[in-house]
Amino acid sequence: MRRRFFRYTAVFLSMLITVFSAACSAEDVTPEPPEEKDDKIMIGMSFDSFVIERWLTDRNVFISTVEEKGAQVNVQSATGDVDTQIEQIHYLIDQDVDVIVVIPVDCGALSDVLLEAKEKGIKVISYDRLALNSNADLYVSFDNEEVGRLMGQSVKEKLGPEGGNIYMICGPETDENAVAVDEGFTSAVEGSNINVVYKTKCENWNASIAYSDVKVALQTYPNVDAIMCGNDDIATQVFMALSAKGLAGKVLLTGQDCDLMACQRIVQGTQLVSIYKSFEDEARTAAENAILLAEGKDLECDTTINDGSYDVKYLELKPVAVTRDNIDSVIIDGGLHTKEEIYSR
Repeated sequence: MRRRFFRYTAVFLSMLITVFSAACSAEDVTPEPPEEKDDKIMIGMSFDSFVIERWLTDRNVFISTVEEKGAQVNVQSATGDVDTQIEQIHYLIDQDVDVIVVIPVDCGALSDVLLEAKEKGIKVISYDRLALNSNADLYVSFDNEEVGRLMGQSVKEKLGPEGGNIYMICGPETDENAVAVDEGFTSAVEGSNINVVYKTKCENWNASIAYSDVKVALQTYPNVDAIMCGNDDIATQVFMALSAKGLAGKVLLTGQDCDLMACQRIVQGTQLVSIYKSFEDEARTAAENAILLAEGKDLECDTTINDGSYDVKYLELKPVAVTRDNIDSVIIDGGLHTKEEIYSR
């Protein structure tokens, strides 16, 4: 009986201590507020690949601009494969990003997945290349026909009224920009004595194709005066093929993007022109407008372009032809490459 009494007493005291402790805890400890949901703007950025030198600059400037405004970026690279890019865009949709910025691998292949993003309330920006039939909220790019025209005009002026034979080593048909550059170049040389004796395209912007194609072209059409190259990466491969035949500097080369090696060739006299597009301006413009779209604000843009099915707002930037005459003022003073880098070889 006594043992039972002590047991009951111990239980009673234990209960008193527990109640007392709970009361003290309630008075002395302030409950932590519930965790707030992370409301940062999230932007998904889907690149074709980083094979082309310029895309690294675009990525870095875009990210830094977005982060300065307190938002975040989720960057994906499809390494040139359209199926991979579609999968990655599905992933960004599942992540419930606010905006998707896309540089298409294939401009005609992303319609379904981008329309799906739109249906789920995600804004879409076509960056540099126009995603067709996708009803993007904005397209940010340069006047790509003007890029081609500037190439063509430079070649025409250098060859003079006598003209000459040229090759065209273009970008892929899946890139609407490459098609526009092709059209611009053709319109610039039309009606002159310039004869296009050989023309080919580098699928997926695979520049190594250009090296073997030029070697084939030189066997059939050895008398060539100029070669239009779709970009500077292609121009590098063409330059190597010409060098192997002792023709570097004797055949005019065009390109675009103002890659460092292209700028070095321009000052050495082995490339006539590269078309400069300020990637910093393009990336910064896209980033700033992506934030506006995420915030539900109106875009200051009156120009539109038809993507095949929809009229898309279009922020059009202007390219510049860079030659030996203006490379210091445009490229060096503009901060793209330093004087030491360009003139080091």
